Amino acid sequence: MGTQAASQYITAAGHQALKAEFERLWRRERPLVTKALGEAAAEGDRSENAEYIYRKKQLREMDRRIRYLSKRLDVLQVVAERPRDTSRIFFAARVTLEDDDGERKDFQLVGVDETLAEAGRISIDSPMARALLGRSVGDVVVVPTPRGEDEYEVLEIEYPDPKVSSYV
Repeated sequence: MGTQAASQYITAAGHQALKAEFERLWRRERPLVTKALGEAAAEGDRSENAEYIYRKKQLREMDRRIRYLSKRLDVLQVVAERPRDTSRIFFAARVTLEDDDGERKDFQLVGVDETLAEAGRISIDSPMARALLGRSVGDVVVVPTPRGEDEYEVLEIEYPDPKVSSYV
């Protein structure tokens, strides 16, 4: 079975963060690394020059990330509007769920490039998000997990202002 391509959606905050990372790497960090690489190269024998080897590797990794960000920023689609039906769960929704033990969990459905589990930002492509899409307050959602299935009740749904360029 083939793999599904990652969705192209991103919030305004996620898009701003990726653009800022690209600019920081390209305009500030890369010039510093190339300068340090040039200085290390001028020190003589490159095969035994640890600084030169380290800077070369650092530049390669940085260039790889810059290329990725450049290509990704070209195809991403910023979601700049709330959905018509804000009583149901769609992209960018913040949801509060309750599990069988009465424990509450808060999530926001975001693009794959802005996922951060510790902050409750889960990928729109994740099993949890797919189970939540289209659901309303009061619905019970069954989410497949490696250890079986978990059930959650949807308690709250809200949509942050999609034009705001920061996470709340």
